[in-house]
Amino acid sequence: MNMHSPIEMSDAMDSGRIPEFVRRYRRLLIALAVVLVVAIAAWAIWGGGGDKPAATEGQVPNITVFVPGRTVVADAVRVTGTIAARREMPVGVQGEGGMVQQVLVEAGQYVGAGQVLARLDRSVQTQQAVQMAAALSQARADARFAQAELDRAQTLVGKGFISKADIDRKTATRDSAAARVAVAGAQRNEMNARIARLDIRAPAAGLVLSRTVETGQIVGAGSPALFRIAKDGALEMRARVAEQDLQRLKAGQPAKVTLVGATTPVTGSIWLLEPIIDPQTRQGLARIALPRNESVRSGAFGNAVIESGQAIRPVLPQSAVLVDDKGSFVYVVGSGNKVERRDIGVGMVSDTGIGVIAGLQGNERVVLSAGAFLNPGEKVAPVLQARK
Repeated sequence: MNMHSPIEMSDAMDSGRIPEFVRRYRRLLIALAVVLVVAIAAWAIWGGGGDKPAATEGQVPNITVFVPGRTVVADAVRVTGTIAARREMPVGVQGEGGMVQQVLVEAGQYVGAGQVLARLDRSVQTQQAVQMAAALSQARADARFAQAELDRAQTLVGKGFISKADIDRKTATRDSAAARVAVAGAQRNEMNARIARLDIRAPAAGLVLSRTVETGQIVGAGSPALFRIAKDGALEMRARVAEQDLQRLKAGQPAKVTLVGATTPVTGSIWLLEPIIDPQTRQGLARIALPRNESVRSGAFGNAVIESGQAIRPVLPQSAVLVDDKGSFVYVVGSGNKVERRDIGVGMVSDTGIGVIAGLQGNERVVLSAGAFLNPGEKVAPVLQARK
């Protein structure tokens, strides 16, 4: 018979030969065994019927908090604004205008009151002035002749050679000639004044801020300003101030102005608080007078810190204050040890910290430094830090 006996199968196994189906699926069996072990371990850790809330409690982070209280600090208002002339004077053509013959100043120069800035062509007006001067001379000659005629007639009236009516006529002729002299003189003076107005002059001493005219340009009474001058060279910062901060400001308070790109502030003082608040922005305007300084230029942008006395406020370290697109804020630990966002208003920044002008009373538990890793509503374990 052609059959294998049990003794032959046993001999095959003993000889180390593995059945064909075991060799074929050995890797699959090993993978299934590994997956089974991992599943049993995961069930033992997370799903074994333990207390899940207790595990969550164990993961509550410890967060350092402190109660800032209230401290006497230097009070200040932070504002931004642009530099402008305290009194800006646009200078243009006064009369009929004409072609610019000469420009005598450049932007950035200081000029005196009445100084000539530019000259316009006056060739036609000069000839008219000569004509009027001649007319005045003629009128004066006629007036002298009329006066002489009257004088001679008056010497003859007593001898009966001249009638009283002739005397009246000669008197009228003399008066008419004198009137023509006055008219000719006024016309000449008018022309001289017109010629003088062809010199563009500075109305007061100051700094030339801009020049928009060139030689050969045709200008007239309707032309835009040819020059802009800051009277006496005085500049100021026109700072926008929030409505609630205006109540803390008054004329004379010092201010430190730092311009964009500058490292050293310029010290000025408020000289005027405008009485109007913009109904759209709810802001007013504080005008800060600045000293003459080469680094201070009209049109520049900067920020200012206006000292406004002392105040009692919460003071926070910089690590506690966060900023996003909505503004400055801190995290406080409220009831149930849950994190809450609190928007704040930032005041004076000093070596001791940041003064808070709004949003905190001082008795809150403020997160000291881990705010960037927290979310509103998150539960924490607060650790109170003693105040220094």
